Amino acid sequence: MAEGAAAVAKRWIGFTVFLAVVAVAVAAVMFRQEISDHLAGVNFEMTPRVSALTDDLDLTDAGRRIFLATHPTVDGSQHFNDQCAEVDHSEQGHVLGCYTADRIHLFDVTDERVSGVVQITAAHELLHAAFHRLGEGDRSLLGSRLRAVYEDLAPSHPDLEERMSVYQHLPETAFANELHSVLGTEVRDLPPWLEEHYSQWFTDRAAVVDDFERYVTVFNDLQSQVDALQGEMAELREDVEERKSTYVDAVEAFNADANAYKARIDRDEYRDAPERLQRDSDSLQKRRAAIDAELAALQADIDRYNELRTELEALGELSAELDEHLDSDLAPITTRPDE
Repeated sequence: MAEGAAAVAKRWIGFTVFLAVVAVAVAAVMFRQEISDHLAGVNFEMTPRVSALTDDLDLTDAGRRIFLATHPTVDGSQHFNDQCAEVDHSEQGHVLGCYTADRIHLFDVTDERVSGVVQITAAHELLHAAFHRLGEGDRSLLGSRLRAVYEDLAPSHPDLEERMSVYQHLPETAFANELHSVLGTEVRDLPPWLEEHYSQWFTDRAAVVDDFERYVTVFNDLQSQVDALQGEMAELREDVEERKSTYVDAVEAFNADANAYKARIDRDEYRDAPERLQRDSDSLQKRRAAIDAELAALQADIDRYNELRTELEALGELSAELDEHLDSDLAPITTRPDE
C-alpha cells in the first residue's frame, strides 16, 4: 500500500516536473525576444554619454531594455557616416541617426541652440527597433491603423503630410515603420489607443514631443524672420524703384522749368512783373525743397533696405552655422566614441 502511494507520488512529481519544463520552454519561446534583449542589454557597457541620454528619454523598463539591447552609440565623428552608410538617404535634410542590423547609431549634436535633437533622434530610432520586434501580423495590423490615423491628421497637419511625403515611395510596411516613429515623437495629440501603444516604451511621450517642438521652433523662427525680411525688402524695393522713377521725372521737369525761369530773367521779362517773378521763384523753391525731401526719404529707405539685407545675411550665416552642426559630413575624423 505504501509502495503504491509512493509510486503515485513519484508519478505526480514527474508529471509536475514535466509541466514545469514545458512551461519554461513555452515561456522561453513566447518571451525569447525579451530574454534576448535583456541579455544583450546586460552585457552592454554604456558610455557616460549614452547613460545620460538613456536617462533623458524617461523610458519604461521595456523601452530601456530595447534601447540598451541595440547597443546605442553617440558619435560626433565621420565614423557615424560609416555606421549609417547602408541607410536610405532619400529623406531630405541631414541623417542624424539610424537603426540598422538591430543597432542604433546617433550623431552627436552638442550645440545648445538645437538641444534635444539627439534625444528626439534616439526616441525615433528606438521606435524603429520596437516596430522591428513586432510579429509580421502585428506589424500589418498596426500599419493599417497608423495609416488611418495619418489620413485623419494630414488635412489639419500640413507639416506632417510634408514630412511623410519623402517616404511615399516606400512599401506599405516600410512606410508604416517610418510613420510609427514620426507620430510617436513629433505629433502631440494622438488617439488614446495609440498613446497607450507608445506608453509601452515612454513614461512621458509629451516630453519627447516638447523636445521636438523646441528643436523645430529654432529653424521655424529663423525661417519666419527670413520670410518677414524678404517680404519687407521686396515691398521696399518696389516702392523705392517706383518713387525713384517719379523723382527722376520731377528733377528733369524742375531743371527744365528752372532753366526757363533763368532765361526769362536774362531776357528781362520780369522787369514790369515783380509779383510774377516772386511767384515763379517761390514755386521753384518749393519744388526744389520737395525734391530734396524726396531724395532724403529715398536715401533713408535705401539705407533701410541695406540694413535689412545685412540682417538677412546674418540670419543666413546663423542658419548655415546651425546646419553645419547637424551635418555629419563636416564632423571631425578623429573623434570616436568609446565602444
